[in-house]
Amino acid sequence: MKIFKATTKRETSEAAAHAASMKLQAAIASNGHANFIVATGASQFDFLAALTADATIDWDKTTMFHLDEYIGIPETHPASFRKYLQERLVDIVHPGTVHFLNGDTDAPQAECERLNQLIAQHPIDVAFVGIGENGHLAFNDPPADFKTESPYIVVELDEACRLQQVGEGWFAGLDEVPTQAISMSIRQILKAKAIICTVPDERKAAAVRDCLTGEITPMHPASILQTHPDCAVFLDAGSASLLDSTQAR
Repeated sequence: MKIFKATTKRETSEAAAHAASMKLQAAIASNGHANFIVATGASQFDFLAALTADATIDWDKTTMFHLDEYIGIPETHPASFRKYLQERLVDIVHPGTVHFLNGDTDAPQAECERLNQLIAQHPIDVAFVGIGENGHLAFNDPPADFKTESPYIVVELDEACRLQQVGEGWFAGLDEVPTQAISMSIRQILKAKAIICTVPDERKAAAVRDCLTGEITPMHPASILQTHPDCAVFLDAGSASLLDSTQAR
């Protein structure tokens, strides 16, 4: 794992987007196509803006999966990750194929199985992820399941995760935040050939310290990124504030 630190959120996001672009272009050059995973959330705004502004990517030759979706809210809900990605990526660059998670299905386990079959046919070239305030990776809250081989799983959202969603303005109060979601599993994320992890903001500093420099443990789910052979983490001054100078460059 390599850790990169810039001064501002914008610089961090632009550096991460450049690295992401290089991974996508390399996969397209090598295989004629790139399969990628993309995260959502307020921390990814600038990253996605920079990535979609990159005119060198042949998006027609890509297939997109996303990490997670709430169970029980429609695509029209302001917090829907399908809505988020439609507006911030799909409608802008038009990937060749898009596989959305249908969170308002009446059968979430069947929806997991549908996506499990699809992603099994598309080995992931690069995953774009973030780290939650509670250290979660996708919606794998602590203690995360490090063992399941299922690509997509139904998970329970802990209170810290749900409070983050309120704090970011997606919901008016905790009682409005769903308690369950469909999430890509930890082991499926790790199957990506490369991982680009973008984590700006001082509110993430403790999670960054615990996950990137501490013990690898389900209590800090994103700590598992330390085991990946091609993972680059991009921080700004705020999110890196609890690291010492030797831990980020």
